[in-house]
Amino acid sequence: MTRTLIKGATVVLPEETRVADVVLEDDNTGSGKIVDIDPSGPTSADETINAEGLHLIPGVIDDQVHFREPGFEHKEDLATASRACAKGGVTTFLEMPNTNPNTTSLDALHAKLDLAASKSIVNFGFYIGATPDNIDQLKLAKRTPGIKVFIGSSTGNLLVDRQEALEHIFAETTLPITAHCEDEATIRANAERFAGTTDVADHSRIRDHKAAVIATRRAIDLAKRHNHRFHVLHVSTADEIPLIADHGNLITAEVCPHHLFFNVDDYQRLGTLIQMNPSVKTKADNRQLWQAIVDNTIQVVATDHAPHTLEEKRQPYPKSPSGLPAVENSLALMLNQVHQGNCTIEQVVGWMCDAPARVWDIVDKGRIQIGFDADVVLVDLNLSKAVRNERQFTKSKWSPWDGETLTGWAVGTWVRGNRVFASENEDDERITSQALAREVQFDHTRSGYWGK
Repeated sequence: MTRTLIKGATVVLPEETRVADVVLEDDNTGSGKIVDIDPSGPTSADETINAEGLHLIPGVIDDQVHFREPGFEHKEDLATASRACAKGGVTTFLEMPNTNPNTTSLDALHAKLDLAASKSIVNFGFYIGATPDNIDQLKLAKRTPGIKVFIGSSTGNLLVDRQEALEHIFAETTLPITAHCEDEATIRANAERFAGTTDVADHSRIRDHKAAVIATRRAIDLAKRHNHRFHVLHVSTADEIPLIADHGNLITAEVCPHHLFFNVDDYQRLGTLIQMNPSVKTKADNRQLWQAIVDNTIQVVATDHAPHTLEEKRQPYPKSPSGLPAVENSLALMLNQVHQGNCTIEQVVGWMCDAPARVWDIVDKGRIQIGFDADVVLVDLNLSKAVRNERQFTKSKWSPWDGETLTGWAVGTWVRGNRVFASENEDDERITSQALAREVQFDHTRSGYWGK
């Protein structure tokens, strides 16, 4: 058993932000906890970290990633992705089911959990994917944050766009549901209009505002009629914001950095590197999506980390695949907004740490609180450095933010009390432990996002 004393940091606590000493305990079984905050007497510790001038925040929970294993390990795998998470201050990830094979059965889900237990240095969970005919598996699933539905193009048999199948899923299952919301019929009709195009900017005309709005409205209608908790993934349009507002704990939503910070004007500069599903939209959408997280209409910021090799991404459109890597830069992107005065560090912690824990019923994570898991991140709000492709830990080794200078970075990451990442300077960013983490525990008997 080892104890770490993080001394003199400015700590973002659930109710306040203040200078405090925090004691972490690693019991060598993967159950490390926050055991004290501002201990009253002398405290013995195996390591003391002088954190004066730094902020200590809960570990980031990224509730939407695609880590490509099994089936697409040349793009990413659970080992490389978890190390990229550690560098970026992400201590927990929830991964999507569109691997090969798809995660649409209990056997596939449990196999993925076993695989991550042998590879991942950060905490992990995996969604079970819905198909038109696997409802029996969805009813039996337990070790999962919830059910992922693709109401729009996907791999394998994951596309579920028939109304009858969707009605059954929302009516007959109990796990929270999340969805990729793009209307398949609209996308196909638009694709016919732009048949033969090689202009990547047409991607945003094919996967347009209408495609997103139709599918989001459809899914929210299902959730409301069946009184089923539903989370809207990667909201990309301002037009969806009124649809997701004012539903209490039934409907929650998230936005991704690429939909906050990129728009159609960036195709000329970045081309297929920012080709995403849903597509990037307009500057007006950027502004209104930002306002939606500030006013808490949208609760979560997640990445939709979906890496491809740079060679794959640089293929001419439409051969180029959709998706980009983001887990090791997402926190810095948001802390840079703190530096620019557009939000507070407390808001960033709310969007990236506390809210995803509450949305997905994650036990003992998302806050710096005695008895919670010792998943914490030291950040330097004054550290400025540029994103560089060659410094990326992700296997794909590129970022659409390459060359952009950000202020505010993780300099130390602990998972269950075990330090997994340290950064002394730009030339010394390293994984400090290969110890494996554990699967996330969920308590779906809780009453939902606003009920805690």
